Amino acid sequence: MQRFSFRAIALAALSLSLTAAGVNPQQGNQTQRYPQFENDDVRVWKSVVMPNTPLAMHRHEHGRVIIALAGGTMKIVESGGGEEKHVWETGKAYWLPKNPPGDTHADVNAGDKPIEVMVVEIKNDK
Repeated sequence: MQRFSFRAIALAALSLSLTAAGVNPQQGNQTQRYPQFENDDVRVWKSVVMPNTPLAMHRHEHGRVIIALAGGTMKIVESGGGEEKHVWETGKAYWLPKNPPGDTHADVNAGDKPIEVMVVEIKNDK
């Protein structure tokens, strides 16, 4: 089991409390990913998706948990032309499976406020 320092835990708690309060010193007016943590089992990042500023086309090789810090409606636009809508409620968690081989997609915020999610990708999802 990995040990965490008190300082690291305090910084994480402060970051989460600021985010819950709607304060994000890193956020500008761009859609971005912010790496949080990674080891052999998981990769964690925060995504902030601004309205009308989609994430670039990408894919996920592993299943992942999405935790909505600031929810909204996300359109998942597939490279082959398909589209899905996901409504993510603030404070709730959702499961998204890995993408089929060769598929890519872009995440598009369908609302008028930023969507913020914490993503926990499960690397060992056999």
